[in-house]
Amino acid sequence: MDRLTNTIRPYAWGSTTAIPALIGAEPTGEPQAEMWMGAHPGAPSRLDRAAGGTTLSAVIAADPEGELGAAAVAKFGPALPFLLKILAAGAPLSLQVHPDLAQARAGFEDEERRGVPMDAGHRNYKDANHKPELICALTPFDGLCGFRPPREAADLLEGLGVDSLKPYVDLLRAHPEEAALREVLTAVLTADREEMARTVTETAAAAERLGGPYAPYAGLVHDYPGDPGVIAAMLLNHVRLQPGEAMFLGAGIPHAYLDGLGVELMANSDNVLRCGLTPKHVDVPELLKVVVFEPSAPGVLRPEGGAEEVYETPIDEFRLSRFVLAPGGAPHTLPDAAPQILLCTAGAPTAGELTLAPGESVFVPAGEKVELSGSGTVFRATLVL
Repeated sequence: MDRLTNTIRPYAWGSTTAIPALIGAEPTGEPQAEMWMGAHPGAPSRLDRAAGGTTLSAVIAADPEGELGAAAVAKFGPALPFLLKILAAGAPLSLQVHPDLAQARAGFEDEERRGVPMDAGHRNYKDANHKPELICALTPFDGLCGFRPPREAADLLEGLGVDSLKPYVDLLRAHPEEAALREVLTAVLTADREEMARTVTETAAAAERLGGPYAPYAGLVHDYPGDPGVIAAMLLNHVRLQPGEAMFLGAGIPHAYLDGLGVELMANSDNVLRCGLTPKHVDVPELLKVVVFEPSAPGVLRPEGGAEEVYETPIDEFRLSRFVLAPGGAPHTLPDAAPQILLCTAGAPTAGELTLAPGESVFVPAGEKVELSGSGTVFRATLVL
């Protein structure tokens, strides 16, 4: 078992205070958006197995079966199939979707064949993997997830009283659901930018004046003035997670995180296609291939089980569970068939011989037995064999 040293990514939307407050550090004044725990090549965790330290990705590459177990390598290949993060949103993230596995492989191969540089701003596919993900709230957490029913979206837009939204309202009411959502999202993302900027300004002013169901959307224009994603966001369901609640996001489901601190677990990928609320590249034709144009109610997940509370998802690459350890409680021996990362978010629990503080994590290779004890909260990220 190894204590991990993890990279904090300074994305512009990150909170300046949430991660420092969790780990007991002084804020730097700069945004601290995500702490990555895993072996993703973009920011692999470090550990102290060798002189001068090494990366978790290098350790796994040197002995995949020894670190991950033969069963995991046979099922997922010689790499850790998940990436664990602490995510701290101080401003809205981009409105985005993720490809399924076939789309990711095809898109990655196409861009490789065309010689698109990996660091190019217009590159869509950074790897050949899909990116289902789960976000579990540590604080009240606001997000957008999945399309509203078109008629509900039409009522919301119409209630703003903005004349330039009327064509979208009419489209949402005039077509079958899939066609309506496809036509309106396409129209919003391809509209004349100057005209759209005026529409966004009027929409934001109306949303701020009306409040209520419009409140989650009113502030978007302050971070992204003129961005068509402000209108696209109103096609989606607003979700507020309470601490301990989670939300699963599968392929093709449009979503955005707005505000809050959470634990995020995903397949080991960085493939994102953006719809808006971003200064980054938006590839509308490619996006429209990936989006699932169906209304979907955002399912709020609550942990199930006894001492180990599990967040059930349909994905084998990752499995998230939580231990809330009470003082004086019995220790818990963890299953050892698969590799796992343990993350402390509260208290001072003990994993084996290591005591963890909030924000600290450890990597446990397959086959190594670990006992959790003490008091605090520990999230366990592993996979399903």
